[in-house]
Amino acid sequence: MIWAAAGLLVACSPPKTEETKTTDTTTEAAVTEEWISLFDGQTFNGWSKYGGGEVGKAWKIENGELYLDAANKDGWQTGDGGDIVTNEEFENFHFKYEWKIAPNGNSGVIFLVHESPEYQYPWQTGPEMQVLDNAGHPDAKIISHRAGDLYDLIVSSEETVKPAGEWNQAEIVINQGKLDFYLNGVNIVSTQLFTPEWEALIAKSKFKDMPGFGKYKKGKIALQDHGDVVHYRNLMIKRL
Repeated sequence: MIWAAAGLLVACSPPKTEETKTTDTTTEAAVTEEWISLFDGQTFNGWSKYGGGEVGKAWKIENGELYLDAANKDGWQTGDGGDIVTNEEFENFHFKYEWKIAPNGNSGVIFLVHESPEYQYPWQTGPEMQVLDNAGHPDAKIISHRAGDLYDLIVSSEETVKPAGEWNQAEIVINQGKLDFYLNGVNIVSTQLFTPEWEALIAKSKFKDMPGFGKYKKGKIALQDHGDVVHYRNLMIKRL
């Protein structure tokens, strides 16, 4: 009976006028425009090298992908590479992106980054969603250092990462301090930032002696140069 009534209501509804259609189209466009592309697939517009200056030449663009060419090693990073950050800062947001890592590779997406001369690296202030080849990189032997983990803080609830060389779909959502990670459609990390429990997690981690770590409620997003080839694409963000 309910379905019948619903069908009757639909059947009796007046046809859409041109004005109604226009309004619907405008609304749909507005919803679409909530998502902002952080990478146009052709340029580094909106990005810079952490610490200032243009994006290093080791970061390259090809086929709509942003990738790190790690042929020229410089310690644990890449010569003329370095971490790159968005020019804009974000507070409450939904960030979705795709990544693939080379065999034995390591990288990461760092968020709530406070760029300042007193901090040499983004990870001195911003938490990280780990990017890793779990099957080949030695860091995978350390609990909380595997792909999708909230690096050195919280272990993923399950392993959903794809093998090296394959694309992964990742999401970072922060809203009023509530943090969620998604990897390939699965919610793998969920926690609350800026609480006594959050401070306790930091106190037991490698970040315990970094006074600025996990303190900033607004910041930039960084892609990490860890000296290994890594690709990113479809970087989209929506402010919440």
